[in-house]
Amino acid sequence: MNVAICCLNSKYIHASLAPWCLMGSVKKLCPLVKAEVIESTINKETEYTVDMIINGNFRVVAFCTYIWNITKTLKIAREVKEKTNAFIVFGGPEVSYRAKNILEEYEFVDFVISGEGEESFAELLNTLPENAYNSVSGLTYRNENIITVNPEKALTGTPESPYCNEFFDNLNGRISYIETSRGCPYRCAFCLSGRCSPLRFFDIDKVKNNILKLANSGTKTVKFVDRTFNANEKRANEIIRFILESRESGLIPENVCFHFEIAGDILKDSTLNILNSAPKGVFQLEIGMQSFNEETLKYINRKTNTKKLIENIKKLVSFGNMHIHIDLIAGLPFEDMSSFEKSFNIGFSLKANMLQMGFLKLLHGADMRENKEKYPCEFTNSPPYEVTETPWLSKDEITELKNCEDALDRLYNSGRFIYTVDFLINRCGYSPFTLFFKTGNSIDGTKMSLSDYAVKLYNLFKDKVDGELLREMIICDLLACSSALQIPEIFKRKDPLYKQIKKHFAENSKDKIQIAVLYKSQKVFVVNQSTQKSFDGRYNGSFYNLNDFLR
Repeated sequence: MNVAICCLNSKYIHASLAPWCLMGSVKKLCPLVKAEVIESTINKETEYTVDMIINGNFRVVAFCTYIWNITKTLKIAREVKEKTNAFIVFGGPEVSYRAKNILEEYEFVDFVISGEGEESFAELLNTLPENAYNSVSGLTYRNENIITVNPEKALTGTPESPYCNEFFDNLNGRISYIETSRGCPYRCAFCLSGRCSPLRFFDIDKVKNNILKLANSGTKTVKFVDRTFNANEKRANEIIRFILESRESGLIPENVCFHFEIAGDILKDSTLNILNSAPKGVFQLEIGMQSFNEETLKYINRKTNTKKLIENIKKLVSFGNMHIHIDLIAGLPFEDMSSFEKSFNIGFSLKANMLQMGFLKLLHGADMRENKEKYPCEFTNSPPYEVTETPWLSKDEITELKNCEDALDRLYNSGRFIYTVDFLINRCGYSPFTLFFKTGNSIDGTKMSLSDYAVKLYNLFKDKVDGELLREMIICDLLACSSALQIPEIFKRKDPLYKQIKKHFAENSKDKIQIAVLYKSQKVFVVNQSTQKSFDGRYNGSFYNLNDFLR
């Protein structure tokens, strides 16, 4: 029996792990099945992906579903069913908590698997010839138009490895993922991770072996999908040490980066000390803060020591050797504009490389969606089910926060206007939130080039600060973030010293050197655009005293 295991990624660069986890179990448990993983993206034309599937003459076509791909997956599955009459199987978090509803609404879907799917999917394939579905755990199916929902079975131990030869043949240097545990110690009301299964850890020796395989696969980034990587301090330390020791001994290439999602407030000194010793660029950390409003955190069942969280993030940032990504969620209970502004300003003050503004999503199966009386929020009916109004935020205010998010991403998270943002915050008298809020709502989401955005930013604030100093900071940012960008005419000045000073630096280097003479700042800014960008996406720039060149 030929079986296709399909997943639509959000981008090509992502190498989905889920279908390969299913493949690992099928290889072991289904000797009569010939399975193939088919990966595509949501950006591909529907016909392209449908043709990939129907050309394989599959008897069973399974789809891994998430909020970012469910809409496109339904279209593809419908066409595959019409053209092949294959059995259609859905699984994943987007259908696990509404399995019966999926079968009621979409007649072309034959089966839905809820929960962890490796064993259930293999059981389904083995029982398919006899139509004996009652023993398949977590399976929802039709029997003479009657829909039956089988109870899920909690799995234990380490699942079969997804890293088969076919996986590495398909990887092609994309971002790769590794899972070393399942479940989460938290039960946040907006999240599914603490609900899907009890927290359990996979065999550590197999984890280490898989780390080495991925690190030597040609990938540049290995992302751990563990929801709280440091839930077990001793185990987290062992994995981090293993990576560093393997890198030092040559078992892991130096250009591979490892990404962890951690809980910042439970980070221990032992882990901090190991991370501090790491070479620059080996690790990336993602830290979910959600909010700094204690009432909000308590109401969504998020236990957070905010004082310790702030302290630990500051330490991590001070190390200067890792990309630190922190995030806030807009739309949570008791978080009005004033409260969110406080959370934002605290988050920004931590000086992480990225401060992500996310918007609350009401996922199927999450407490915040199921308990409407406790969590009265309006949200979109279609994925990603994003909040549109709450008792604390109006629709207009959420729109304004969207514009604020756009400015935050363009000015700060992109790494393109770091000098400019710092200058404006210090000179305008605005709080960080106010700066991004005013910028975002002045531009109102208008799409424009980097050059045009720089000009717009200059015109927006030139009368509120020293316009010449603002111009100089914008020029420095543009030179530090792009080697191909033409400086807008509005920023250019004729300067007889420019060629002389540039020649001075160029004579001592074979690299592409760009400079800016900053008369108002009394500095010369020099950037080497031939070097590789650092993990914050910028070329390294240096400031020199202008007077040294005027003698």
